[in-house]
Amino acid sequence: QVHLVESGGGLVQAGGSLRLSCAASGSIDSNDVAGWYRQGPGKQREFVAAITSDGTTNYADFVKGRFTISRDNAKNTVYLQMNSLKPEDTGVYYCRLWFQFDYWGQGTQVTVSS
Repeated sequence: QVHLVESGGGLVQAGGSLRLSCAASGSIDSNDVAGWYRQGPGKQREFVAAITSDGTTNYADFVKGRFTISRDNAKNTVYLQMNSLKPEDTGVYYCRLWFQFDYWGQGTQVTVSS
């Protein structure tokens, strides 16, 4: 019903920036919440950031002040701007869209070198 495709991952040095995008297609509910999660090597998947359809945001403590989540409902796209990247930010980043249902993208790799 809903298909999510992430893009924008890659290799960046510590202190650099990346912008991730998640394009959604299908039957999107106006109340759906969009968010980003990540999974580092040997770690569990963890919450990064979320945003509601009206722009309310929530961030994990370890990214607050460095990352910004936003969405463009006209384009059915959610973004994650990542600044001041650290090696511990390395991992696979997943887009999620949920309200009464739950959808996940395939993930995009982010690697931050020291």
